[in-house]
Amino acid sequence: MVAGGAGTFSTVNPATEEPIGSAADADSADMDRAIGAARAAFDHSDWSHDVTLRVHCLRQLRSALTAEIEGLRAVTVAEVGAPVTFTHGSHLEGPVNDLAFPADTAENYSWRTDLGVASPMGIATHRSLVREPYGVVGAITPFNFPHQINFAKLGPALAAGNTVVLKPAPETPWCAAHVGRIIAEYTDFPPGVVNIVTSSDRSLGVRLCEDDRVDVVSFTGSTVTGTAVMAAAAPTITKVFLELGGKSAFVVLDDADLGRACGAAALAVSRHAGQGCAFTTRLLVPRKRYDEAVEATAAAMAGIAVGDPADYATVCGPLISARQRDRVQDYLDLALAEGGSFACGGGRPAGLDRGYFIAPTVIRGLDNSARVAREEIFGPVLVVLAHDGDGDAVAIANDSPYGLSAAVWSSDAERAAGVAARLRTGTVSVNGGVWYSADTPFGGYKQSGNGREMGVAGFEEYLETKVIASAVVST
Repeated sequence: MVAGGAGTFSTVNPATEEPIGSAADADSADMDRAIGAARAAFDHSDWSHDVTLRVHCLRQLRSALTAEIEGLRAVTVAEVGAPVTFTHGSHLEGPVNDLAFPADTAENYSWRTDLGVASPMGIATHRSLVREPYGVVGAITPFNFPHQINFAKLGPALAAGNTVVLKPAPETPWCAAHVGRIIAEYTDFPPGVVNIVTSSDRSLGVRLCEDDRVDVVSFTGSTVTGTAVMAAAAPTITKVFLELGGKSAFVVLDDADLGRACGAAALAVSRHAGQGCAFTTRLLVPRKRYDEAVEATAAAMAGIAVGDPADYATVCGPLISARQRDRVQDYLDLALAEGGSFACGGGRPAGLDRGYFIAPTVIRGLDNSARVAREEIFGPVLVVLAHDGDGDAVAIANDSPYGLSAAVWSSDAERAAGVAARLRTGTVSVNGGVWYSADTPFGGYKQSGNGREMGVAGFEEYLETKVIASAVVST
């Protein structure tokens, strides 16, 4: 079901600033119907009890998405501004392939665990632990990696036996709506199990959180909005789990290959115009090599292709909207006001007069107290900070309201592992290691959220735990 009110709203190509089409503009009544459909499907169908059906439908969906991958690729490049190279990985094909994991997990999961017989309070009792779905899941997703985040919520929530109301970001309605069409046309999902509500009205997300027919709210987005989600869900004690912002540190130790490390840091923050909550946006380098590190990072940034996301050479495409571009530019202006300077970038790239582009930027000359070093910018902006050894680097990295991700580079694997262990973050990459995988839980510490997505831990976020205790009858 793709809900829509009487009107439509435009979706815009961020590389050209031109409208590319329209999407159904749902209203509050549409959201109410979607929640009602999800509630009815959970309460009055076999979906929550039929693991075989759920596995079958998810595998159908994965196959159907794969069959339509080229059309989805074109939509993703045009609507999201995602560089087409990355649609072969984390922007599209990776998330589609990853739907196999929740299906396989549901098929092989121990839904009931025998705890054996004990005699609490002197009564011989056989105990069983049962895992079962919560009910209706309200999923609210952002614009930056729509397929990855939509599927990271839909896959495990559905595999666990829940029904879902998905509210995608207003900037990227087509990515979600096409998935709804594919579900309707090519799968056996029962009516009401998956409900996709596209809308320009951001307040519909709050409506979803407040409704007492919703059992779980799964939100990915900014920390500011995450607090509003928690507040909206609080009166009904609805379970909320959140994947929020980050200001992740890329820590370079004094024995690392500085050129390689700085090159990796430049690439990490420039891909998809820096629009990733887990991207490492603070580069921490040894103080005695600070100038060398800034120079190496700026040189690497200069080699990063910026421009048309449909070009396979492009690494850094546009920001999603004029609003987001202006927000990033405001932070760049703030960096100068705070006493920093640009080693490269600092505004619109030369030769790109259309599109919401910001050049990959290196900020130098500030410390970790600067706002641009503490607040999430969500653009291709890297702040280079100096540290005075391993302990100081850990202290600076941890001196943040966020704790989503981090990276450590060193020629000594044991030393790097020691630093990684001291970082208060949900994920850490050591010397370029990749933590992202369907079987790996993802989430953050502190104001970067609570709960986990993906992996078995992400699957279990959508399950309740019940204990059944049966008295043993003597014969």
